[in-house]
Amino acid sequence: MDGSQCWKFHAGQSGGSYRTIQRLYHTPLLWLQIQWIFFVSQLQKPTHEYIAAGDEVVFGKAGKETYGIGCFFSSLQNRVIPGLSFFVFSVIDVKARQSYPIQAVQIVKEKEERKAKGNKKSDNSEKRSVGRPKGSKNKVDKQPDLSPELLRIQPVLQAFLAILKGVLAIPYLVMDSHFGNYPSAWMVLQTGLHFVSKLRSDAALYEPFTGKYGRRGARPKYGEKVDVRKMKKKYLKSDKQEDGIRTQIYQAALRNKGFAFSINVVVILKTNLSTRKQAHIILFSTDLTLPHEKLFDYYTLRFQIEFNFRDAKQYWGLDDFMNVKAQAVTNAANLSLFMVNFSSVLLHRYREHNPEFSVLDLKSHYRGCRYASETIKLLPQKPDGILLAEIFEQIARLGMVHPIFEPIPAS
Repeated sequence: MDGSQCWKFHAGQSGGSYRTIQRLYHTPLLWLQIQWIFFVSQLQKPTHEYIAAGDEVVFGKAGKETYGIGCFFSSLQNRVIPGLSFFVFSVIDVKARQSYPIQAVQIVKEKEERKAKGNKKSDNSEKRSVGRPKGSKNKVDKQPDLSPELLRIQPVLQAFLAILKGVLAIPYLVMDSHFGNYPSAWMVLQTGLHFVSKLRSDAALYEPFTGKYGRRGARPKYGEKVDVRKMKKKYLKSDKQEDGIRTQIYQAALRNKGFAFSINVVVILKTNLSTRKQAHIILFSTDLTLPHEKLFDYYTLRFQIEFNFRDAKQYWGLDDFMNVKAQAVTNAANLSLFMVNFSSVLLHRYREHNPEFSVLDLKSHYRGCRYASETIKLLPQKPDGILLAEIFEQIARLGMVHPIFEPIPAS
């Protein structure tokens, strides 16, 4: 939007009241549909590859009146804080390497759940005797018991995938290491997607059993235990050295006793050549055919959803809204995430001329347009159109960190 467009936009406004904004916040809105329609019409690229990501965003809130307020773990502060929590599913453009939040649902913990969590130790006080219970039988691929957290997420994921159906093909869902377990993987597999996540660094991994079956007892599933820091050469996929750091990448179909099936494991092992100290991470996928390059890339792209949360908090009020009623809290959080997508569309035009153009520059531009519009209303006679455009362009640049000195062509 150049100076003349900015003037036309503000000149056409008829004004509004704060009461109108309050009514908007208390009006039920179909945010999943709103976000999806905006994505399809403005952001989707038919030739690009997409995956999905899911994560929880937690932000602090004071007081006791806000709907859904509770104690949630904040990864930023590395502790449990009083605040609000929303679970967000986003679509990630693999080529553009950008995440677009589509669905955000508030996480509300029930009182019974909190009490049960506190009494967890007392519930398990009676331990059964060592060995297999008499009369028990083998269970193949038993359905896991989903935690209350996963039971809350499951219908949200189903609604998210339902709106994508027939429009966007999403083969993989990526989630962080908190969900790197069998119940989470099983839940995702039931939706028809493959799961990508991260295992604990001390996860016990085994090669599938390939020895001779002695025809006594159950057929063995687990072979030799794998030391992720001394893996066999046949699993090595990449070995590079840079700046005194050796990076080795291994890939293998392995088993873990927490999973009912084999998983595609990628181990990234880094060795400091001067100190010989080592560090590693273990990524995995339920898709045994996924190459290690893509598995690593998909998990790396998961972090793009964290940038969505950062922008929503820093620029669009996710951390600051004062609403307390359930509907108003939902609308405030979803509006913040909608502005993340909306600003992405606006930023694209400016970044064609200035790649460093930021959200701060965008906000400064439109704030300058508003200042210019209000100032011009005070003049006894309005300047001609060419002069108006120059005035808007000059004032809009004043607060920018990375100003653009070339006029933006009209769309």
